[in-house]
Amino acid sequence: MNELADLTESLVAIPSHEDETAAGDAIEEWLRAETDARVERDAVGNVIAYKGATDDPDADTLALVGHHDVVPPAERQTAGEGNAGEYVVERRAGRIYGRGAADMKGALAACMLAFRDAEPPDGRELAFASFVGEEVGGTGARHAIEEGFAPDHAVVAEGSTNYSKPGVTDVAVAHKGRRASTLVASGTAAHASEPEAGENAVYRASDVIDAVRELDAPEATVFGETVSGSLAVTMVHGGETWNVIPERCEVTIDERTVPGDRADIGRAAEAVDGVAWEVDQDLPPMACGDDAFADAALDAAREVHDELGLDAPGHVVKPHATDAGWLAEAGTDCLVCGASEPGEAHTDTESVGIDVLERCYRIYETLAERAF
Repeated sequence: MNELADLTESLVAIPSHEDETAAGDAIEEWLRAETDARVERDAVGNVIAYKGATDDPDADTLALVGHHDVVPPAERQTAGEGNAGEYVVERRAGRIYGRGAADMKGALAACMLAFRDAEPPDGRELAFASFVGEEVGGTGARHAIEEGFAPDHAVVAEGSTNYSKPGVTDVAVAHKGRRASTLVASGTAAHASEPEAGENAVYRASDVIDAVRELDAPEATVFGETVSGSLAVTMVHGGETWNVIPERCEVTIDERTVPGDRADIGRAAEAVDGVAWEVDQDLPPMACGDDAFADAALDAAREVHDELGLDAPGHVVKPHATDAGWLAEAGTDCLVCGASEPGEAHTDTESVGIDVLERCYRIYETLAERAF
C-alpha cells in the first residue's frame, strides 16, 4: 500500500518538535482534500474531523486518535546543523526511518486513511483527532476535552506491536499513568562544626525516603490482565556547601500509577516532621470499561492477523502513559492499538515497519465499520 508509506514519509519529514503548525497544516489540508468530513482546527492546533450520523443525536462516536508532535530529533535525523532543518526520512528493508516514524506519524497516517475509507454503520459517527503537545503532558488532548471533544469510544494509535509475542499488533485494554512528585524536607541551617544548632534537612529526607520504601506499589486488574505500578526515588538534592548544615533537601519520586489506585505518598510525608509533598506532573492511567468494545477491537485485530497468516494478538497492558489517559478520565472508553514496537520510540534509529502500518490501517478500518 504505497499510499500509506508515502503519507507516512511526508508527515515524518515535517519538523514538529518545537512547532507543530506545519504538520497540523498538512493533516488538515489532506483531510479537506481527501474526505468530505467536517474538519476543525482549534486554537492550540489540534486537527479534528467527523463523518457519518450527522442527523442522529443518539449516535455513538468512535474516534481514531493520534498526535503530530514529536520529541527533539537526534542530529543524524535532520538535514541541518544540530537538530535544525528538515527531518531525514529513509525507506529501506520494508521500514521507514525518521523522527516520529514510530511515535507516531506512521500510525497517524494509518488512522487518516482508515478514517477516509471506512463506512461507519448506521448510528455511528466516526471521528479523527490529531493532537498537539502529547509529548509534553497531553496539552492538546486536555484542551480538546475542555472544548467539548467527548467521543464515546476511542482507539489511540500508540504502540501495541510485539507485546504478547513477536509479529503481532495487540490491543491494549489498560496502561499505567505517571505521577512525578517531590518531597521537600526543610530544616535549619547551622555551621557544620555545631550540627546540634541546626536541623539537618538531609536527615529528614533520609527518613522520608525510608518511609517511601515501606509503601506498597499500586496494582489493579483489567480484563484479567494485571497492571502493576511502581514507586522509585530517582533524585536527591540537598545542601549548598560542605561546612553548612543543609536547610533544604528535595527528593524526586517517579510513580507509575494504575487504574483506581495510587501509592500513599502523602502518608509517608506526614510521618516525618518538616516534610511537604508537591505533585509536579500527573498523567492519568487508562482502563477500558466497555467489554463489548474491547472484544470487538480484538476480534477485528484477530481477523486481520488471520487473513495475513499471522499469529493471533491478545489483550495486553501497556506500560506507558498516553493521551488515552486524559480521554478515559473524561469518560471515553479507550483502547490502544498501534504500530510502534518496544524500543523504537524516541531513539536516534527510530523506525516503523510498513507491513505493520498496513496491518494497523486494516484493523482501524475493520473496527470503524463494525457495530459493537
